[in-house]
Amino acid sequence: MSHPFIDKLVQHAPVITDGAWGTQLQARGLMPGDVPDLWNLSNPNAVTAVAAAYVAAGSQIILTNTFGANRFRLAEADAADKVREINTAGVALSKKAAGDDALVFASIGPSGKLLISGDINEDDLTAAFAEQAEAIAGAGPDGIVIETMQDIQEAAIAIAAAKVTGLPVVATMVFDSGKDLDRTMMGTTPEQAAEALVRAGADVIGANCGQGIAGFVAICARLKAASQGLPVWIKANAGLPTIENGKTVYATTAENFAAHVPAVIAAGASFIGGCCGTSPDFIRGVKAMLKRA
Repeated sequence: MSHPFIDKLVQHAPVITDGAWGTQLQARGLMPGDVPDLWNLSNPNAVTAVAAAYVAAGSQIILTNTFGANRFRLAEADAADKVREINTAGVALSKKAAGDDALVFASIGPSGKLLISGDINEDDLTAAFAEQAEAIAGAGPDGIVIETMQDIQEAAIAIAAAKVTGLPVVATMVFDSGKDLDRTMMGTTPEQAAEALVRAGADVIGANCGQGIAGFVAICARLKAASQGLPVWIKANAGLPTIENGKTVYATTAENFAAHVPAVIAAGASFIGGCCGTSPDFIRGVKAMLKRA
């Protein structure tokens, strides 16, 4: 059983989510290597502008600029003591932009540490995700998205921490490895991921990042078949990036991206949006395609 709030949402599926945040913040002046989450405090108007642009484009759910706002990632910027402040601000900024026009699901990304190599232990990871989830929940979002996970064990720990808040929890993995790009970095298949995410208590399972939207059709179908009835959340990249004149470039156009959306929906996606390299134009394209479909 999924969360009652999710059950109500998917009655109106497909639900349009948002697109990339990092590249949109970079377009507003964030420098490569800078920590995006710090902008919740130092440049809140730019963060709000990204969120508002997605709402205007047609996103029914927007995320928050809190992907890396856990104590380990923030420590790299000497800001580990600002977990609560940064997460609270991130939710508030997205809620301000959303108003009554969109829902806000707060983003939790990976810790940046590897359990398998002994970088971190389960207790410390649990404490970090619990700290972030508690801070997020206190700011009143509509849900939590645990995204861009490579390690199913880390994802399960994050899900457990998020579930304590009582908010609906989405959990997504990155499938970008293996000859068919259908495994996580750790070798996990969509079927194995679906089983583990469901067992961990996720209310929605899915995939994001890693590759362009064409590759998500088969991944979505496999996740849906193994989801035990839970809804599926898909956010693909605007293709794979290349470096041109020192800049990261994504070749997929909004039109080409949108052209694949009906196939992803047919494969079982209840939530559809974009990841790295996508923009409000992509969301507008998705909305227009769904209207025509």
